[in-house]
Amino acid sequence: MASAQVETVSTGADKLRLAVVALLVVGGLVAYYLLAPQGSLIRWGVLIAALVLAVVVFFTAESGRRLVAFGRDSWQEVKKVVWPTRKEALQTTAFVFAFAVTMALFLWLTDKTLEWVMYDLILGWRK
Repeated sequence: MASAQVETVSTGADKLRLAVVALLVVGGLVAYYLLAPQGSLIRWGVLIAALVLAVVVFFTAESGRRLVAFGRDSWQEVKKVVWPTRKEALQTTAFVFAFAVTMALFLWLTDKTLEWVMYDLILGWRK
């Protein structure tokens, strides 16, 4: 049996970019809390700027480019899906609802029957 091997090649520059992303996220959070005496506009501005910069840096790394390619491929696959018509969706929903009600009634009847057998017939607690 042959096993497929997945190789991930990550250059030093990509690792450095990911480290910068992590530092930007942590730095933005730290700055948000350190700037507590400042106005909330400055705090939120610094946090959002750091997060946006982190996203930009992430998408320049190989991991970010692979994520974009995955999203593009996923969108192409979603376009291939044959979605049900309104009538089919309503029929399927009605069937599922009817099945759930039927099962609820069946389980309720089974529970009440077992309760009657156990408590009334076997143990005689309800007389």
